[in-house]
Amino acid sequence: MKTAYTSLLALAVATPAFASSNPSQPATNAAGETIVVTASRSNAGIAADRLGASVTVLDAAAIEARQTRVVSDVLRDVPGVAVSRAIGGLTQIRLRGSEANHALVLIDGIEASDPFNGEFDFNGLIADQAVRIEVLRGQQSSLYGSDAIGGVVHYLTLSGAEAPGFTARAEGGSFNTFDGAARFAGATDQLDYVVSGGYYRTDGTPVARNGTRDVGSETAGVNAKLAWTPSESFKLTGVARYSWNDYDVANTEQNPASPLFGFIVDSPGVRATKESLYGLLRAELTGLDGRWVNALTGQYADVTRKGYTGALRDTGSNGRRYKGSFESSLRFGDEVVVHKLTGALDLEREEFQNTTPGGFAFTGRRNTTNLGLVGQYELSIDEKATFGASVRQDWNNRFADSTTWRVQGSYTLPTDTRVHAAYGTGVKNPGYFELYGFVDGQYIGNPNLRPEKSEGWEAGLEQRFGEIATIGATWFDNRLKGEIFTTFPAPTFIATPANRTTKSRQRGVEVALSARPVPQWRIDAAYTWLDADENGAVEVRRAKHIASFNSTWTTADERLSGTLTVRYNGRQQDVAFTDPSFVPVNVTLKDYVLVNLNAEYRLTGAITLFGRVENLFDEDYEEVFSYATPGASAYGGVRVKF
Repeated sequence: MKTAYTSLLALAVATPAFASSNPSQPATNAAGETIVVTASRSNAGIAADRLGASVTVLDAAAIEARQTRVVSDVLRDVPGVAVSRAIGGLTQIRLRGSEANHALVLIDGIEASDPFNGEFDFNGLIADQAVRIEVLRGQQSSLYGSDAIGGVVHYLTLSGAEAPGFTARAEGGSFNTFDGAARFAGATDQLDYVVSGGYYRTDGTPVARNGTRDVGSETAGVNAKLAWTPSESFKLTGVARYSWNDYDVANTEQNPASPLFGFIVDSPGVRATKESLYGLLRAELTGLDGRWVNALTGQYADVTRKGYTGALRDTGSNGRRYKGSFESSLRFGDEVVVHKLTGALDLEREEFQNTTPGGFAFTGRRNTTNLGLVGQYELSIDEKATFGASVRQDWNNRFADSTTWRVQGSYTLPTDTRVHAAYGTGVKNPGYFELYGFVDGQYIGNPNLRPEKSEGWEAGLEQRFGEIATIGATWFDNRLKGEIFTTFPAPTFIATPANRTTKSRQRGVEVALSARPVPQWRIDAAYTWLDADENGAVEVRRAKHIASFNSTWTTADERLSGTLTVRYNGRQQDVAFTDPSFVPVNVTLKDYVLVNLNAEYRLTGAITLFGRVENLFDEDYEEVFSYATPGASAYGGVRVKF
């Protein structure tokens, strides 16, 4: 199992499955259809039900009805997604059985992973008001370069035109938890603006088995997104986001003589902070009556971590990313047949620095530069058939140059039956921690690692029953070559990463249902069957069966609504370092069912009262070996909107 990763995101250019990377793009088109806006450079959206790839959109209504506070929780409702939440540790997601660092995470178009750790830590990502989340699955390296073997998760704040006005939320509940958020947004003929902020704190609960120390956290953040359109041909978009996390940390027992060796134990005084700063500026120039779009984008990410034992700082890291991109897309054809050609160039630099007092084996700053060139063609015929092909060449100053490609298509029959398929390749460069990391007596990085390579296909069938329901199923099959894994060579048995000489395989079936039997009743359900193995052994933290069910009922006058959420996670494997030799042993985590019940009541046109119960039946479960999880809890609050 991997411990840390570094992302090297390069250029993304869309096939017909994708819309624009412009973070001010709307979530629906003129016909009211949901479109995908996941970081493509072609600057033209396409309805989600005409995609050649598999995508799930968690819209603002669903996120609000489920009273989502921890973003990783609502991702459990997406087919193909496995979540491993370790309170006081690292929260990861895995797409279609791939590794956590194989999922590219974007926030309003900005690459959000920590260059030091090589992946995005969902611990501390608290849901803003008026947001949507898109989860795109399958190999996307021809669009995004290194990092997107499993897919892409894009967290988007709605524009001022989509969700105008002032909203505020305040709630409290179990474990001395408080959550507050405010948002101010609007739009004029030339300016679209959103400013939002939030604060979340909790004393938490013990995360050690039979422990007594509560592991709490505190999170604060602010976000701004502005889009200025002085003319029909020019648009300037800016995004700025800052977040601060201060959280207690749970450690494992390191004394081989202790009966709890390798288990999570109470760790008084151990805590960490994470400070994240993101920025994006995009200029877009349109010509030929909107058929030719050129965009120049710059973005920045800076993530700083510090760890403490008592008042003493004993760990630290800093990761930075600078990225500049140019895209040019030309659309031509007629009302029935539409072609689009896109070319894009992307230059990215990532920096890594260890700031731990006393140092790792490596204490300086390293950097990596990547240049990506993408060509893409897309075709749409009568809004019934779409086809796309993309190819990407990457030149990297540290790793071997790579070429990735992808083809995909979708066709809707007269019976409202849609078939879709895709085939693609992917690449993932080793992360800085894998290359240079060092943990005294336990882990040594390997600077000779090679990039991982992936290829795979998917084929799906979707049936629509008018406006009442849509059900779909997709089969996927992926192969991973040169997988980076942790080995324990003799005679020291100190952990170090290496590339496998054998292939790893991930295959499975994703099923999704969306229904509105009557206007007041919304149903969303998902199920995933997964068979993932590495060198013949079952992959850890990937259950064979995962399912979710959400049902929201609203009264005819829309004053009262209630939501029932049921999430099932099947039995899964994990590893435990309970052997004094530090060689891991396999353990089995039992399956579990989590039930949440939410309700809200609109007291006046501006004031809404809400409440929820999480883990209604007080399920006792673990998502990561020996990390205990919260029991039943209740929360209530008020929301105002003007």
